[in-house]
Amino acid sequence: MEDKVYDVVIVGGGPAGLTAALYCCRDNMSTLLFEPMLMGGMVNEATLIENYPGFPNGINGYELAATLLEHAKKFGLKEEIAAVTSIKKDGDIFEISSTAGNCKSRAVIVAAGSNKVKLGIPGEKELAGKGVSYCATCDGPFFRDCSVAVIGGGNTALAEADHLTKFASKVYLIHRRNEFRATSIVTERVAANEKIEKVTPYKAVSIEGKDQVERLILENASDGSKKELTVDAVFVAVGISPNTDFLKDLIPLEEDGTIRTDTNMATSVPGLFAAGDIRYGSIRQVISAAGDGATSAIAVKNYLS
Repeated sequence: MEDKVYDVVIVGGGPAGLTAALYCCRDNMSTLLFEPMLMGGMVNEATLIENYPGFPNGINGYELAATLLEHAKKFGLKEEIAAVTSIKKDGDIFEISSTAGNCKSRAVIVAAGSNKVKLGIPGEKELAGKGVSYCATCDGPFFRDCSVAVIGGGNTALAEADHLTKFASKVYLIHRRNEFRATSIVTERVAANEKIEKVTPYKAVSIEGKDQVERLILENASDGSKKELTVDAVFVAVGISPNTDFLKDLIPLEEDGTIRTDTNMATSVPGLFAAGDIRYGSIRQVISAAGDGATSAIAVKNYLS
């Protein structure tokens, strides 16, 4: 890795990070962006994004991610496919360690996004990749004409259940409460889909199968009674957790792992900014992540000036 001090290093290549990169590069700041997996982050898993302005017919998440990256690269973005493992500050300079090597910068924007929350039940880890999945867009086509289960009650879970009906013959939607947290338009769409059967109020207690998912064991949240579903796959969509462990020695984290910022995305550490899902109070939408990214980039320019 180059022995130079960048104006800004951006951690995370989702909508927040790529928008920040676009603004930073357009403003002639030397910019390096780290992304450990696929540019675009979790947005790649969205089959259809219907609430991003400018796309009245919606847009595929992978397509949106590719467009965001192309736009940032047009202005000279340099990206590194690597995970940032730690960030330290020495005076006014940040020292960034990554799986690709180390570098330095005058400012850092952390837009590291989130990971899918695991259920933590027997069989989940053992059968991961063998019917247990966290991405319907990625794995749905493998389960044509099968019975599958989706666990969760928010927008993501309901959208994944709806998407899976394109392949599966039956989709069980399991939620520990009787009421779903999803928006009305998504809830109504699921209610109208004859392939989806709502199973409430139940929680999953184990996933069973020898070499592949065969059964899902449920427990009634009200009376504790058990129920067994014969399924070929279990899709988990119970929430996300922020990717902030690598920052715990640099800045205090909230109880849920998020980072507090002011309205300019500035943290309590001068020169360190946070944007997107990892920010305390984020509504965790693509459009708000992009807004955070733009705000943080402008704040970095002011900070460096």
